[in-house]
Amino acid sequence: MQLSPARRVLALFTLALGGFGIGTSEFATMGILPLAAAELVPGFGDDPAVGIAHAGWMITAYALGVVVGAPLVSIWAARMSQRTLVLLLVAAFAAASLASGLMPTFELTLVARFAAAVPHGAYFGVASLLAARIMGPGRQGAGIALALSGLTIANVIGVPLGTWLGQAAGWRWTYAAIAVIFAATLVMALVALPRVPGDPTRSARRELAAFRSPRLWLMIAVACVGFGGFFAVYSYAAEIVTRVALLPESAIAWLLMTIGLGMTIGNVVGGWASDRSLRRTILIAFPLLIAALALFGLLGANPVAMYVLGFLIGGAGSALTPTIQARIIRIAGQAELLGAATNHAAFNVGNALGATLGGAVIAAGYGYLAPAWLGVVLAALGFALALWSIAIDRRGPDTAAHHIVATVLGPTTAGIEVVDR
Repeated sequence: MQLSPARRVLALFTLALGGFGIGTSEFATMGILPLAAAELVPGFGDDPAVGIAHAGWMITAYALGVVVGAPLVSIWAARMSQRTLVLLLVAAFAAASLASGLMPTFELTLVARFAAAVPHGAYFGVASLLAARIMGPGRQGAGIALALSGLTIANVIGVPLGTWLGQAAGWRWTYAAIAVIFAATLVMALVALPRVPGDPTRSARRELAAFRSPRLWLMIAVACVGFGGFFAVYSYAAEIVTRVALLPESAIAWLLMTIGLGMTIGNVVGGWASDRSLRRTILIAFPLLIAALALFGLLGANPVAMYVLGFLIGGAGSALTPTIQARIIRIAGQAELLGAATNHAAFNVGNALGATLGGAVIAAGYGYLAPAWLGVVLAALGFALALWSIAIDRRGPDTAAHHIVATVLGPTTAGIEVVDR
């Protein structure tokens, strides 16, 4: 794609800014969750633990919106120009984010958070593909990492600032500020993004054919379960800071910033490493995530350990994101938009799983560090599935492992092709 250096930088920045808005929208909810719960959840003052667990449905609703929206929007937009799709999705983000800050009841707020999430997976899918096209051949991992960079930087800047704004002016203003970010992204996208023609030959049937591959479903399962380990802790970071480490409310933003810094570095490292070896990156990042979660469960009450381990959890979890996405895109083949969006749907299944099960163990009275041990279990299961996927690649299509997956999930449309180094 022939663009001037200045326009290439501006286009990539625009895509990252959209990701920044999405990351702030998704993750700032964790920081303002106690504030929203105090206003919207009846009886919060009588039993804060149960109230926080109930408010966790705001996180779950967003995650479910991504899961539903990613495949539906991707299939609907299969023939659409990538530039046009970005413009439509960003406009939808702006409207739904504003609605999230205006709804008067908890139930309507859940609806708004669900609606705000519907464009999420398709945006990161098309942004990843467009960034990879702008970057040029052989740099898919770097392109994906650049598209995701806004998401991770949001955790360093946007989420702490959004948390601070919610504490200072009210949680509803956090969502209003996010709507402004999306409005700015829309204007920049109109100016900077290159015109990319759509593909009239694509169809819903052609996109959905990718889902007949057992290998694709296995990697989706890796993302669903493995990322749940990260979100089991991240979803309740605010309560861990104030009720476990006994730090002031202002320290919540610092923990979120620390985790976000780890995510930003992990995303860059993961994008670089995945261009060299997807398999090796998975084999290193998953054990690091499991170890960091276990140590967090043991030492999370200590403020220093809480910050250090939060950084490691963010870094290891984020290193897996471009790695798993690149692998899913390769397996999906010609259904690349659907494959790219599916990773974010799976990522948010992990979000919903971690938030829901984490809230359940807190409500059951196991304490605010119990989600870390739940996270160990989820991450370990994700790693086991990843090892299974790697074993299938190493042994080829005629393996017992492949036949088990095919029996459960259905036959493939073609033989297994080893696509990862």
